Amino acid sequence: MTSLSVEILAADAAEPITSAGNAQLGIAVLAGIAVIVLLITKFKLHAFLALTIGSLALGAFAGAPLADTIKSFTAGLGSTVAGVGVLIALGAILGKLLADSGGADQIVDTILARASGRAMPWAMVLIASVIGLPLFFEVGIVLLIPVVLLVAKRGNYSLMRIGVPALAGLSVMHGLIPPHPGPLVAIDAVGANLGVTLALGLVVAIPTVIIAGPLFSRYAARWVDIPAPENMIPTRPSEDLEKRPGFGVTVATVLLPVVLMLVKALVDIVVDDPENGVQKVTDVIGSPLIALLAAVIVALFTLGRAAGFTKERLSSTVEKSLAPIAGVLLIVGAGGGFKQTLIDIGVGQMILDFSKSWAIPTLLLAWLIAVAIRLATGSATVATISAAGLVAPLAEGMSTGETALLVLAIGAGSLFFSHVNDAGFWLVKEYFGMNVGQTIKTWSVMETIISVVGIVFVLLLSLVL
Repeated sequence: MTSLSVEILAADAAEPITSAGNAQLGIAVLAGIAVIVLLITKFKLHAFLALTIGSLALGAFAGAPLADTIKSFTAGLGSTVAGVGVLIALGAILGKLLADSGGADQIVDTILARASGRAMPWAMVLIASVIGLPLFFEVGIVLLIPVVLLVAKRGNYSLMRIGVPALAGLSVMHGLIPPHPGPLVAIDAVGANLGVTLALGLVVAIPTVIIAGPLFSRYAARWVDIPAPENMIPTRPSEDLEKRPGFGVTVATVLLPVVLMLVKALVDIVVDDPENGVQKVTDVIGSPLIALLAAVIVALFTLGRAAGFTKERLSSTVEKSLAPIAGVLLIVGAGGGFKQTLIDIGVGQMILDFSKSWAIPTLLLAWLIAVAIRLATGSATVATISAAGLVAPLAEGMSTGETALLVLAIGAGSLFFSHVNDAGFWLVKEYFGMNVGQTIKTWSVMETIISVVGIVFVLLLSLVL
């Protein structure tokens, strides 16, 4: 696409940006992000509208013609939705089937039946991590909170000792592991390999979730010692079902897309021959679209049919799963439009110019940018999308492993210190019956631990890769 005609740029687009141009572009970026932050926090505007208006403001502050800014924004929105929209939709269908069929409850009940005492926090983090793979964070919370409250009440456990590991498992999956929207968009923006990112994401996620979950929950339980609120124990989704799918088949269905994508990544590394027949097959079945589509088709039988769903109920379940993600798709798309506007006005080149004289690793820079946007907007997805757009030019020339780590650095930064401008903050506060101070001591600190531990392990992996 043709770059925006920015007055401050030299006539030859290939020439370096002047210092004056860099200054104006820097101010434009800060002003554009400030507009988004103000609209989301002060005026409570939906993130889709805030990102759209912020993108137009960004172009205006940079001195770009409005027509070109609109062209950049719509092109970015279209390419982002085209790249990740179908994957988000398939993930939502799989998550809905898992919830409505009772498969999620089956996983929960089976693991809890085999865990007790000191093993319970570890069981909760395992449940949350498995369930969190195909589910959006908010959906995962709605599914797991009843279990957390019931376990804490019936087993006489500290609510934080049980709840923090569950929240940590969900949050780590949401921020680091595709097919969640944030990681998917970052992968698309920096041109990373999804299978490699998934594999390295799991390597980072396992120690991160252990530290932020079961280990931190010991301290969280001392800082905030509250009982499970009686009025917040809702009905579980599968209580009205006569039967539900088995534990083994449910876990296998949830992990199917992960396994297919990991197999593709492994074959790509070991075989490394695009003409090889095995690699051609794994490239197809391990592509995100086919892997998730296969999981959804399998889930219609292993989850839906196993729960006794009729054809009509299966169709209804699929239809109901798509409506709630409309807002997510619009936010992700608008974030992609904002990213493309950033690129087209020359911000990527500006960062490249500046980074040559910076004594700061690219991965740490990406994390810091995501942290700043997360603190300002409260949205992990907006932070991931915006940071990915800003640092995308730095990925040029990177190896497959390095671009995957760049995505993980951005994802870790996007989880830093959730506070009052984050919807997740209020969701956790209300479900657990805490006040603002208690929520900060537990949830906000846990999110910060995930972010810091995540970037530490990403930097350690970078030394090896």
